[in-house]
This record gives sequence, C-alpha cells and structure tokens, in this order.
Amino acid sequence: RMASDSPESLMTLCTDFCLRNLEGTLCYLLDNETLRLHPDIFLPSEICDKLVNEYVELVKTDSIFEPHESFFTLFSDPRSTRLARIHLREQIVQDQDLEAIRKQDLVELYLTNCEKLTAKSLQTLVSFSHTLISLSLFGCCNIFYEEENPGGCEDDCLVNPTRQVLVKDFTFEGFSRLRFLNLGRLIEGVNVETLLRPLASLAALDLSGIQLSDVGFLTQWKDTLVSLVLYNMDLSEEHIQVIAQLRKLRHLDISRDHLSSYYKFKLTRRVLNLFVENLVNLSSLDISGHTMLENCTIPSMEEKMGQTSIEPAKSSIAPFRGLKRPLQFLGLFETSLCRLTHIPAYKVSGDKNEEQVLNAIEAYTEHRPEITSRAINLLFDIARIERCSQLLRALQLVITALKCHKDDKNIQVTGSAALFYLTNSEYRMEQSVKLRRQVIQVVLNGMESYQEVTVQRNCCLTLCNFSIPEELEFQYRRVNELLLNILNQSRQDESIQRIAVHLCNALVCQVDNDHKEAVGKMGFVMTMLKLIQKKLADKTCDQVMEFSWSALWNITDETPDNCEMFLNYSGMKLFLECLKEFPEKQELHRNMLGLLGNVAEVKELRPQLMTSQFISVFSNLLESKADGIEVSYNACGVLSHIMFDGPEAWGICEPHREEVVKRMWAAIQSWDINSRRNINYRSFEPILRLLPQGISPVSQHWATWALYNLVSVYPDKYCPLLIKEGGIPLLKDMIKMASARQETKEMAR
Repeated sequence: RMASDSPESLMTLCTDFCLRNLEGTLCYLLDNETLRLHPDIFLPSEICDKLVNEYVELVKTDSIFEPHESFFTLFSDPRSTRLARIHLREQIVQDQDLEAIRKQDLVELYLTNCEKLTAKSLQTLVSFSHTLISLSLFGCCNIFYEEENPGGCEDDCLVNPTRQVLVKDFTFEGFSRLRFLNLGRLIEGVNVETLLRPLASLAALDLSGIQLSDVGFLTQWKDTLVSLVLYNMDLSEEHIQVIAQLRKLRHLDISRDHLSSYYKFKLTRRVLNLFVENLVNLSSLDISGHTMLENCTIPSMEEKMGQTSIEPAKSSIAPFRGLKRPLQFLGLFETSLCRLTHIPAYKVSGDKNEEQVLNAIEAYTEHRPEITSRAINLLFDIARIERCSQLLRALQLVITALKCHKDDKNIQVTGSAALFYLTNSEYRMEQSVKLRRQVIQVVLNGMESYQEVTVQRNCCLTLCNFSIPEELEFQYRRVNELLLNILNQSRQDESIQRIAVHLCNALVCQVDNDHKEAVGKMGFVMTMLKLIQKKLADKTCDQVMEFSWSALWNITDETPDNCEMFLNYSGMKLFLECLKEFPEKQELHRNMLGLLGNVAEVKELRPQLMTSQFISVFSNLLESKADGIEVSYNACGVLSHIMFDGPEAWGICEPHREEVVKRMWAAIQSWDINSRRNINYRSFEPILRLLPQGISPVSQHWATWALYNLVSVYPDKYCPLLIKEGGIPLLKDMIKMASARQETKEMAR
C-alpha cells in the first residue's frame, strides 16, 4: 500500500463532517440566521485550530461548501473554545472575523493574502500581543490602510465617501514574545524600521518584495536572527555587509524572480565567500534567479571527474569549498550553477533534473506562484518527454499548487497540463484511490474557476485518464453540470466540444437510473439535441454528432422521463432530418435507432410514434445492412413494441399492419443467429415482457431471437442475467402457448 493511501485520521473525518453539518453537530441557528455553539460544548485548541484551518481550506477548495457569515463568532469565548495556531487565507477573512476571536490567546497567526483586512485588524492584532510568537501578514496589502471620511462635506462624500489613508503610527510595541514575523509584499510607505524597532529578539524575518535601501537596523537582532528572507529585494554592497554581520543566520534567502524587474545587483565570488566565512551556522541558502558577475566554478576538467559528490571539498562552485558541511538546502533555480556536477547540498532547487524541479515546486509554492508556475512547466516537460521517477511526490506537489492558487491563471494552465501527463495510463498502477480523487477535485475546481480554453481543455483531457463513470461517481452531479456548462456556451472550441461530449456519453453509460434521471433534469437531453441541431445546420456528421446520439441512447435507457424529454424537444424531427442528410452513416443510424428502441419501450409514449411517416421509416430500415444487423435489429425492436399494443392501437391506414409484420418476419429470418453484437444490455426486462402474450407473435419471435443470440454468443455475460431476471419460466410457458409460432418455440426450447 502506498504512503498516500492511508485512510484519513478519525480527527480529520470528524472535523470535515462537523464543518459540513455545523447545525446538526456543534451548533444551532439563532433567529434562523446566526450560528451559535451549543452551551454544553467545550473544545480544546487541538480541535478548534483544526476546525478553523479546515474551514478555510474547504471554503477555498470545495465549491459546494457554503461559508457561514457568523463562523468565527463560534470561537469568541475562550471559556468554551480555545484557539492557538490558525492559518487564514485570502478573501475568506474580514476585519469582523478577526475581531470576533480577539479574546483568544493566539500563539501563531498566519494571514496570507488577506486583502480584505484593513487597519481595523491591526488594532485587533494588539489583543494578541501578549501571547503571539509567530505572525505572518504576507500579501495583506490593505492592512495598513484605514478609511478616512472627510468631515462635513456633502457633495464630495457621494463621489468619494471613503479615502484610503496609510496608518503611520502602528508599531509592534508590546509584542514581547514575537519571534517569527513575515511582512512579505508589505505596502510601500510603511516605515519597516520603526515598525519593528520594539521587537526585542526576532528569530525569523521575511521581507519579501519590500524595497529598503538601508537595512542597517537588522543588526539589532544579530544575536537572535536565524532566518532572513529578502526575496526580490534589490540588494547593494551595503545590504551584503549588514547580512555578513548576522552571524547566527542558519537560513538566508536573497533569491529573486529574474523576470520581474531590472536589478543592478550581480552576485560575485567575493559575496559568496563573505557568506561562507561569516555565516558559519548557515544550513540553507537561496540565490535563485541571480546572475553571476564572474565565473565561480572550478575548471571543467576537474569538475567532471569522479562520482557526484555533496562534499564541500569537491564542490564545483569554488566559494562553497569553504563550507564546514554540506548545506541542507541550496536554491539555484534559474541560475547556471544548478547544472554543475558537485553541489554541496542535500537538497537543491534548480532546473537541471526532476529532483531539482520538484524541490523548487516544494520550496516556492506557498508564497511565489510566479516561480512555481515556471517550475511546474519544467515538470510538465519531464512528464511528457521522459518518465517521472517520483510520481507520487510530483502529483502531490501539483495538487497542492493548484489548490493553493486557484485563481492564478499561469498555475492553472501549467498545473492542469502536468496533471494530464501524470495521471495517464502508464502511471496508473502507482496511484491510490485517494490520490486520484484529489486529482479529480482540483481538476473540477479548475474547470469551475476558469472559462479559459486551455484550462478547460487540459481539465477535460485529464478526466479522460479516469475510468468513467466509476472513478467520477463521487462527484457525479458536479462533473455533469460542468460539462453541460461547457457544451452550452455559445462559442465553442471544437476540440473541447468533442472531448466534453465523449465524457458526457461515458458518464451516462452503465449507471443507475436515478443518476440518469438527475442528469436529465440538468438539461442533458436538451443540450445534446442543440449540438445535433448545430451539426445538422453545418451539414457535418462528425464525432460530436455521433457521440451526442450515443449519449441520448444511453441516457434514455429504461428512463421514461428522459425519453419523454427527447420527444418534447423535437427529437423525432431531428432523427428524420439526420436520416435524410446522412443516409450512409452507419454508426449514426445505429445510435439513433438504439435510442428510439428505448422510447418505444415506454407504453405511454408509443402513440407518438404511431404516424405513417415514422412507421414507414422504421419499416424501410428493416432492410438496412448498416453496422451488421444492428440497425435492422433495432428498427425491428421498435416495431415489436408497437405491435405489442395490438391491432386497435394501429391508428394509421398506410402502411398496413400485416404488411409491416410480414417485413419484420423476413428481416428476422435474414439475420445470422451467431452475429457478434455492438450492443450492451444491463437488463432483459423490456425484452422479456414481449414473451407472455399472444397478440403479436412476431414481437414474441424478435424477443426470443434476441435472447437466443445473446446467450449463445456471450454465455458468460448473459446466461446469469437471463436466469436472474426470471427468463427461464417465461420461455417454458411460451413453448406451451398455442398462438406462438413453431420456429419461435424451437428457438425457445
């Protein structure tokens, strides 16, 4: 069993269940709108933290999950619910949510890209100041803005009622326990030095994407700072000199996105030497995206020699020969150094091979989607051209990136393309049910969030790698809705249309009738008929046309409601037009007649088939040699059900009933009893009902022929079905019937 295949913990299952059923479990509704915790509930932080963090995850990644306005108020009273470590993201969190939990003694608060938070939340943060150890405000671009209402203006207020004003006077005064702080992508204009000065002993600081010309103030923590991240900060000689004084550093990240803007700074041998000499505790260094001003590598002859080694003494990068021990992590993504042979680190991010690319995706997904999308693009090439050796890890990382950046177009395009190659058949054996379900979830998320052609195509293609309908059963409604949505768009990409119709067809093949009814109610029949109508107008009979009829054949199988819809939406008119426009298309004829066989099985709908035009068409198709016997067989099936209603139901003058019966006998006698079949029966019930009757011997004969052919050509499949559905006694009784024809009895015997 694979590592990723272990079942979810009981804790996770319970958390998920409670969140999806808050009213039925932990809460009741006050005045039909506000959630309130039951008074006898007391939950420790281990449970509350998980509830909050899972809630955020569900709102973000599960489109069916409804967020609750008053969710955070459930945690307002620390006497009944305790929170300690919570991770909140994006638009899910607003000022009033943080305000609701202000009495909690939070130890860790991560706010990532929470763009709706304003300076009101800065004041709320002060409530946590005495307990907070870790704080992230990464990407909270409005948290230093407050709304200012210019006093006493009448007209201007209507035009511009609120002005955003930068808060200048907030500092971390009183946050005595704060050790870990992430201010990544902080808004310009905030004085970082003043903001941080009150913090006595910072251990980790992230200033990603902030431009500071003077970082001298960092030396106030030179005895405590072990981690410093300056991603995308434009560096200078002064910065380097300050960094070299932070001798306790274990993790230093000065990487940059080499596409984002022009940087004057270039890395030199001297700078790397300075880091190695001064930062003796360094175990992790990231210099991704930097241009090396001079050659830092050792001569190539020496470089190529011997087995790949991570020993500093053999390092291909000269300055790193001075390291006391290999680094735990070295970031070299989008630098030339990652392609060298001897790199003194256990983990390297780069673009040389699968391992380096996966390390890059792992390291940068959370906060650097711009880098991650390029790394996933490299993984896509590896999966497409070579074979992935760390498949499970690759899949997990891509799933995480797609979940984390649901609204990032680049990641959705590259991620969905990579998933297509990572889930194809050659990797199938290595994947667990749980993992494949996670793939389906993120693919459907992508289809929901993006109407963009490339994403839609990639997602549809990826779904084709799954066994349908079995593997999609757990998201049955949702996947059908999404596909119908694609097919109902006015402007359509041909290739997506073809894949989507194929998937729709596969989804309604071999599923229970309640599934078919549900999909019918979603507008499935109407959508397929519209596609057929469009193709007819263009005079093209392609895969879309054939799949659409095939899908209608499948969805009407033993589902009277859908058969009725087909008739109500002018299905018969389209049937006749297609027959006339495409007289040579055998597959098409077979699919159309299979569908009409389903309609004819419904007693209440048969009168609608009782017109001279339809009966003549069905009679003429008895002679068809299209697709072996299939078209003739299905036409005869339709007529057998109509005959079963007796002479009094024959409400037309032309053609005569006897004449049609004669043609039916002739057709059945012309078929080879050992014909291999292009048809799939889930039940014999519609055929068996034609046996115990004397009103139409020809219908009885057609039914007996059908059973005889199927059980003799495919005994393993159809003998058990015939026995299970009570066919044997029906055949025995029929042999005794006077009205049955001799040849029918012979066959039955």
